[in-house]
Amino acid sequence: MKYKFLEHTGDIKFQAYGKTLNEVFENSVIAVSTYISRGKKIKSSKGKVIDVSGTDIESLFYNFLDEIIYLFDAENFIAAKAKITIRGNNLHAEFFGDDASNYKDLDQIKAATYAEMYIKKKASGWEAQAVLDV
Repeated sequence: MKYKFLEHTGDIKFQAYGKTLNEVFENSVIAVSTYISRGKKIKSSKGKVIDVSGTDIESLFYNFLDEIIYLFDAENFIAAKAKITIRGNNLHAEFFGDDASNYKDLDQIKAATYAEMYIKKKASGWEAQAVLDV
């Protein structure tokens, strides 16, 4: 399982999983894309490259999620998947996605939040949780 959505009263809450830290971030992109697209398949016809940093792994995750939302809101780009490289508290991402105007009835996300956010190493790999304000 790459991710799952969890019950939340007014926002979107998900957990993402991966064998590596990079993979858990990559699967978080798929979770966000799935929510925005309402489960519709997004083509990988365009690319975007970003670099993000944080003071710790949680702030890196927050800044990363915020950047996905920014690309959607400001650049009309919806990411379908990503290739992530994390070194310390720095992240390099290659996003593959499409122009959001090619899709109808997309959902909006206002912002990432620190509420209930965590990233932790488990016996089976990594797990991250996030709540997104909608």
